[in-house]
Amino acid sequence: MTTTATLAADTIRAAAALPLMYGEKLASDITDAQFHLMPHPTMNHPAFCYGHLAVYPNRMLEMLGADAAVPADAAFDALFKAGVTCVPQDGRYPSKEVIMDRFLAGHRAVLEALRAVDDEVLARQNPGEGRLRDMCPTIGAAVNFLMCAHTMVHLGQVSAWRRAVGLPPAM
Repeated sequence: MTTTATLAADTIRAAAALPLMYGEKLASDITDAQFHLMPHPTMNHPAFCYGHLAVYPNRMLEMLGADAAVPADAAFDALFKAGVTCVPQDGRYPSKEVIMDRFLAGHRAVLEALRAVDDEVLARQNPGEGRLRDMCPTIGAAVNFLMCAHTMVHLGQVSAWRRAVGLPPAM
């Protein structure tokens, strides 16, 4: 890794900073008690959405050759990994503070790591397997997708959830 990012890394950083800011804003007035509410049985609550998004930064950091942002936590990842169904809070989900700290620390660390990533790193084959590699064949494509499109998909769920529980738009 170098000390100067490239146009590609800077472009990803600029685009990824917006979902992070939006994610903070969406969660800012949600109480810990509300964070786990399911106003409809098929609607993911914010705890699940943010917890799911918090699973991916360490994977992205590994792809970028950077240190993990938060300690690995297999139990946390098992609650929120792809394919797991959101359920009403029954004690299994961590608090808003724990989830948001992990989400924010991870995404901020990826933004910081991108400051020092060469194009050569971004052009490498995505080490993931299956659908993610098919959709995003390079590390750059994978990081861009996970930090931007993937994040906004789940933040859109939080935005809809806000309306369902009677909260105003965040922006």
